[in-house]
Amino acid sequence: MMTESNLIWIAAGAIAGIIFFVYALSFRKAQRKGLRLAAESRDLGANRPVAQSPQIDEYRCIGCGACIQACPEGGILGLAMGKAVIINGLKCVGHGLCAEACPVAGITIGLGNVKERDDIPFLSAKNETSIPGIYIAGELSGLALIKNAIQQGVRVIDAIKEGSGAAAAPDNSVADVVIIGAGPAGMSAALRAVEKKLSYVIIDQQTAGGTILQYPRKKVVMTQPVKIPLYGLLNKKEYTKEELLDIWQRVQQKFKVNVLTNQKLETITRVNGHFNVQTDQADFMARHVVLALGRRGTPRRLGVPGEDLPKVMYKLIDAESYSGENLLVVGGGDSAIEAAMGLARQPGNSVTISYRKHKFFRLKNRNEERIGKLIKENKVKVLFESEVKKINEKEVRLTLKDGEKVIPNDYIFIFAGGEPPFRLLQQIGVAFGMNPDKKKLILRIQFNLIFRKFTLDRKFLPVSSDQINNSVLIL
Repeated sequence: MMTESNLIWIAAGAIAGIIFFVYALSFRKAQRKGLRLAAESRDLGANRPVAQSPQIDEYRCIGCGACIQACPEGGILGLAMGKAVIINGLKCVGHGLCAEACPVAGITIGLGNVKERDDIPFLSAKNETSIPGIYIAGELSGLALIKNAIQQGVRVIDAIKEGSGAAAAPDNSVADVVIIGAGPAGMSAALRAVEKKLSYVIIDQQTAGGTILQYPRKKVVMTQPVKIPLYGLLNKKEYTKEELLDIWQRVQQKFKVNVLTNQKLETITRVNGHFNVQTDQADFMARHVVLALGRRGTPRRLGVPGEDLPKVMYKLIDAESYSGENLLVVGGGDSAIEAAMGLARQPGNSVTISYRKHKFFRLKNRNEERIGKLIKENKVKVLFESEVKKINEKEVRLTLKDGEKVIPNDYIFIFAGGEPPFRLLQQIGVAFGMNPDKKKLILRIQFNLIFRKFTLDRKFLPVSSDQINNSVLIL
């Protein structure tokens, strides 16, 4: 016969068992979802970030999910098998709130092992490339955010000033530094050059503003407090595209920043100890070069018949210029979605999005929610798993999963990304990634360093990775 005490223990055990069973089911469901999302991300290629992103220490991570809750973009991090994993690295902008929220310091923000990436150049701590005297500033270095671009622009000029060849050039035809790119990194470098009394010139294939020029009208740009040389502090958390461009224009006028526009970089060569920077318009001699080109490069074309028609564009400057039109937006990234939303809000427009994948997977949370609402309201149509086949004067022919479709069209906006300037930089001699020849070179340098230390000190001393990398850069 059971006592009251036994019944209490049995009841408590049953309750605990039910709680554990429910938790186990919930945990298993969450783990399966995390693994499914991670696998889908790998299939779509979304797990590979293009800039700085969370670097997760699996030994420290306790799977609490604080990093997931802290991320304002959403969908970048998830949990799988009790550990944080990157679900969609392409959405990360590198603000670092996840690292701040982690209670065990299990996340850092960085580029990871750049030696395994062929889209990140080898840079020293001062942002000097494998070619001594050529520096990189801005998103071409792999770091996103306007704040980083400005800080790097300042850093490279400080490095040039501190260098052995920082004295004023005896020949006025040779500038201390030629800066390629008039975005935040390039403009900040120029302003710092003015402060440091270095002669300079900025060259840009468009006009001052850089990547900001590609943003749609009134786009909100996230930033963090940062100081612009000569100008002062940018202390707001949000600036519109127009506000930032206005700041750069006022800076350019006030300090008479020397910017030469509509000149495309073709190559850089060595001539009599200086750099000969060749554009499609002229040649410039310099003692140092700062590459602030950005990663966007020239717009990527679809390569289809009719793409040269005047109605085809690769950026949207002012959505209000279009009303009562049949419009097609090609692409599934934030730029494409923001353009589609802006066009859909104008009276009488019929907006269609063509995207080659089966769903949007790299959008900011805010854009994902807003485009979802417009799709439900039938203000925007989406053709997933579709590609443009031919562009005609009044229509566009698309290839879909189940056949072809022809839609009426007045204008088409293509947001297929850009052709980054990697090939040009490689032709110049800037080293990217870790190829077999580079591995052999590092091993040889490591051996030489150890041998030198042994012969000089009569004993082996440890050789740091910085010494190895710096030696590679010097060569």
